[in-house]
Amino acid sequence: MRVCVMGLWHLGCVTAGCLAAAGHDVVGLDADPEVIAELRKGVPPLFEPGLEQLIKDGLASGALRFETDGKSAVIDADVLWVTFDTPVDDDDCPQVEAVAGPVADIVPELPDGCLVLISSQLPVGTTRRLAGHAGARATFAYSPENLRLGKAIEVFTRPDRVVVGLQSEADRGKVTALLAPFTSNVVWMDLEAAEMTKHAINAFLATSVAFMNEIAALCEMVGADAKDVERGLKSEERIGPKAYLSPGGAYAGGTLARDVTTLADLGRKLDVPIGLLSAVRDSNSEHRSWALRKLKARHGTLSGRRIAILGLTYKSGTSTLRRSAAVELALSLGAEGATVVAFDPAIHELPSGLAGQICLAGSPAAALAHADAVVLSTPWPKIQDLDWPGLIASMKCPIVIDANWVLAGRLRSHPGIAYAAVGLPWSVA
Repeated sequence: MRVCVMGLWHLGCVTAGCLAAAGHDVVGLDADPEVIAELRKGVPPLFEPGLEQLIKDGLASGALRFETDGKSAVIDADVLWVTFDTPVDDDDCPQVEAVAGPVADIVPELPDGCLVLISSQLPVGTTRRLAGHAGARATFAYSPENLRLGKAIEVFTRPDRVVVGLQSEADRGKVTALLAPFTSNVVWMDLEAAEMTKHAINAFLATSVAFMNEIAALCEMVGADAKDVERGLKSEERIGPKAYLSPGGAYAGGTLARDVTTLADLGRKLDVPIGLLSAVRDSNSEHRSWALRKLKARHGTLSGRRIAILGLTYKSGTSTLRRSAAVELALSLGAEGATVVAFDPAIHELPSGLAGQICLAGSPAAALAHADAVVLSTPWPKIQDLDWPGLIASMKCPIVIDANWVLAGRLRSHPGIAYAAVGLPWSVA
């Protein structure tokens, strides 16, 4: 099948590479000539395990090529798969026109009978609106993205199921053939239901995160171990072991925040009371300052303190700093007068806007030397496997802030170390 993948950042590069590896004839389309120039060399615009090799294999086989010219990219396409990473503003509201505009512009260039499959995260109703503007030129479908940073290729090629909303039932066969190399378990529905399913999944996960972190905050105050409470919750058969219920850091801006905001805004516009989702957003925002509160409680003033942060990226397994909780913490510490020294194995140079506010260390040891505290933010395996007692011995104050309990088994009872995790009272052996 001939597929044009439009929008080549994280989702688009993974989609294009996986489709080409599965035997489809794929053209990747993006308006940024620098991105296309690098992709033609086999270099994706960001790190994802296995992605660079996947792109290079697709180029070598001839199954994958990249273009900036939309007309030539879609000239014989059976499917236009829209994969822009939908940008959000500072309030986590999706910038819809960043996706809708390019789609509307390319529709006149599509061959008759082309299917436009949208996976970019968009507010419910957007796909139907785009289909209305396209008229009979093309039909539309919506399949929510299921991008998992650090595991994107595995999740794309071996999904547990794929949700697809159709404008026309006549496109079911085309979508089935497109997805056949990856799964036959497709959950079919209409456009609005598919869009709403994505909103609902992310809002449910966000609610679970906020709920557990509020329980964890109470655990810290009453002396309960939140991990024990987690085990108790997941032993309940109506909740289950895979529930999104682990005490830890707040969910960052991005997919969860975008959909909570979208649904809350939709409720206001339709005059439907949905106070729960507004409360989820407020609860998560409050929890984002957990590490900062812990440091201030321990040190009082942070002015003049040297704070080490290990891990800056949004998530381990990726190089993106966009909406990173670690970067947000670093900026907050700087505003308190602290010096922030950070290490991340995927970051070798900071963007100009951060370079003057964060000192980038060449190793974990350099970051921790003479530090007044260390915050483990992004749990890269390389960071987890360090000689932690030895590193902490070089610190001025042996204080470890570890929201996600990554080092709890090794450090919470270690002599002389003050250790904090979400839902655990300060542990000083």
